[in-house]
Amino acid sequence: MSPRWVRLPHVVLAVRGAVLALAAAGLAHTLWHGVHEPGHALAFGLLITIGELARWGAQPGEREPAPLGAAGALAYALLGSSAGDPTSHGVLQVIAVLVAAQLVASVPHVARGSGPGPDQVARRVLTVTFAAVCFQPLYNSGRSADWFGDGPYYAAFLLVLLGLTALCDAVLGALLLRARTLPRSLRAAGLTPVPYGPLLRDELRALGGIGSAVCATGAVMALGVAVAGLWALPVLCVPLLLTQVSFRRFAAVRTTYRQTIASLARSTEIAGYTPHGHARRVAVLCTAVGREMGLSGPDLTVLEYAALMHDIGQLSLVDPVPDGATASLPAAEQRRIALLGGAVVRQTGVDTEVAVVVEQQADPYREQPLSARIVRAVNAYDDLCGEGIGGPLGALEQLRLGTGRDYQPQVVESLARVLARGGLTPVPPG
Repeated sequence: MSPRWVRLPHVVLAVRGAVLALAAAGLAHTLWHGVHEPGHALAFGLLITIGELARWGAQPGEREPAPLGAAGALAYALLGSSAGDPTSHGVLQVIAVLVAAQLVASVPHVARGSGPGPDQVARRVLTVTFAAVCFQPLYNSGRSADWFGDGPYYAAFLLVLLGLTALCDAVLGALLLRARTLPRSLRAAGLTPVPYGPLLRDELRALGGIGSAVCATGAVMALGVAVAGLWALPVLCVPLLLTQVSFRRFAAVRTTYRQTIASLARSTEIAGYTPHGHARRVAVLCTAVGREMGLSGPDLTVLEYAALMHDIGQLSLVDPVPDGATASLPAAEQRRIALLGGAVVRQTGVDTEVAVVVEQQADPYREQPLSARIVRAVNAYDDLCGEGIGGPLGALEQLRLGTGRDYQPQVVESLARVLARGGLTPVPPG
């Protein structure tokens, strides 16, 4: 079996099983041996609980809806001394405090019918456990003091640990996201060829946003408590809270922006120029093909927006194209509609890159950027499926016949792989 094909359901079960085992071991050890430094455990547990409760108001798809809870858990995992006095809570107590805080914070979320899913909780527990395993044994054995002391080398040591922890979190997050995006047919078979690389790149890029703020705050909290004691916690929480508010506002603006683009895209359907759901189907397929070809982050966003608005130039036509199928029009007419669409997009205030893709979607593929090549091929596929020329397989065959001039072969084959994962079943119009 190829190494690309991973039995992800087994991996997810293993991840959740490992978290349950860690939680049971941490809680049992803490109950049996008692709580070391109960004041610190209570303070950090309360901080994590408050941070998890702050998930309320999070925007859909937000990368880190509870940054304060994540930073508090990370700070407790990296906590050495407190006000100059050494601590001795260890790895298992870190896990116990985190799990207890997660359970307490989940009560109002469950009552409200929301809150983190099991994969999010598993990711948090495993990431914090990784940090604690890397730090606590070294500190409690005295090796970190012997090797790094209390000066700049100790701070550099924490920075290295933060980098490794962030990498661990990204790897785990991409793995769990890959599992959540499995098609049902392949989920039943337990196999998937979904590319892992683009998902990992997305997770690594996200570290430059709220992820870096969480890591930095966790380290600063641990260092602040080491010098000033627990009184440092409320002071050091303020910058992250302000950052969280800023990110929430930014996420709300992005959500409104995308809703506006989706509404503009539907205008061709409402006016009767294109079939119902055409723009949405093309956008979904374009995004999947873009991931297949290695696009991620902002490039995928531009591709999605361009796919949603690719037919908006038809609003300038006096007579609608039959069924909105521009793929069957002469090349000159396709280019004219694409240029009209680009002009409309520029007037809406949408990113110029989106307008460029819309304008170039009908050009010869060798003159197009990759996003325009994807939009052209996927739009043609959906148009051909609507013409009833033999279903998805017939539409793909028509695209393959046009790879010499109209469609890039790599894009068509990537589309074929994406469709194969979905069973080659097109979304029915309307």
